Amino acid sequence: MTTITINIPSNEVSFFKKIAKRMGWTIERKHAVKHRLYDPETGDYLNDATMKVIENAQKGKDIIEVGSMEDYLKLVNNL
Repeated sequence: MTTITINIPSNEVSFFKKIAKRMGWTIERKHAVKHRLYDPETGDYLNDATMKVIENAQKGKDIIEVGSMEDYLKLVNNL
């Protein structure tokens, strides 16, 4: 059995499914690769914990808002 891997944009998946069905092919969908941020200065990728914090911040979770720099300094000094 020969396997061919094709990266298909999500808006074109149904079109390719129809073609594959007509040709008698089966389509296996692989899980998407998690994207990781790259730091060019160190040459490293951010670890999973850091990526989770960034994803949560993008969703608006676990965010602390402070009103002024003085409030921020109080918060940091109390950690």
